[in-house]
Amino acid sequence: MNTVTVKNVTLGSGSPKIIVPLVGKNEKELIEEAKYLVTIDCDLVEWRVDFFDQVADFQATAEISKKIAEILSDKPVLFTFRTKQEGGEIAFSDQQYFDLYKTVIENGVIDLLDVELFMEEEAVQEIIQLAHQKTIKIVMCNHDFDKTPSKEEIVSRLCTMQEKNADICKIAVMPQSSDDVLTLLEATNEMQTKHADRPIVTMSMGQKGMVSRMCGEVFGSAMTFGAAKKASAPGQVPVGELREILNTLAL
Repeated sequence: MNTVTVKNVTLGSGSPKIIVPLVGKNEKELIEEAKYLVTIDCDLVEWRVDFFDQVADFQATAEISKKIAEILSDKPVLFTFRTKQEGGEIAFSDQQYFDLYKTVIENGVIDLLDVELFMEEEAVQEIIQLAHQKTIKIVMCNHDFDKTPSKEEIVSRLCTMQEKNADICKIAVMPQSSDDVLTLLEATNEMQTKHADRPIVTMSMGQKGMVSRMCGEVFGSAMTFGAAKKASAPGQVPVGELREILNTLAL
């Protein structure tokens, strides 16, 4: 298992690292929220840029990424535009998605970049190459807000992310039953013990799946999403409670 270190945070060893969302709608909100997150006991910050009302201005977005990075100087920042089809706030064309990413890679300051698994292959590989040239790590992801795929399908998608040269492989699924939560945990364990050569991040969403956000050290998930003020996905646990639980479960 290869670990991934960004700033002073190492993913893939020890307790899962806590990441919290940054979801301000304008520059004022983002700056205030970033200053607040400095005081929070988290390891990384995810800027969900699809919440930002000026996101269609790519250069303005890149400039604000610099201000956020300066405030959060000790915390790695994951830059994420979540597409509408995977639960995001606004619709972007594929061209807009990749043009935004290219602009921020070239002109902004970020540490990690979220890339969705099922985007167009050639464009994805171009973005990964550009990011890696700037030492930006790739978190490749897939979300299913309707159901939990089979164990085999979850493992297959995570393996595909590895093949596509992601640095970190992430999947989030929605459970309809406790069996679905077990399916996600079994898939995580199988991926971790038989296939993974880099950090993986898995979660079962919603109230039913909340346990999956807490037991990553046991099953192999390297990162977990907590809520600072506003959650960015269903089932996120308040960050203070999450840290206590992770410390209790530490192996």
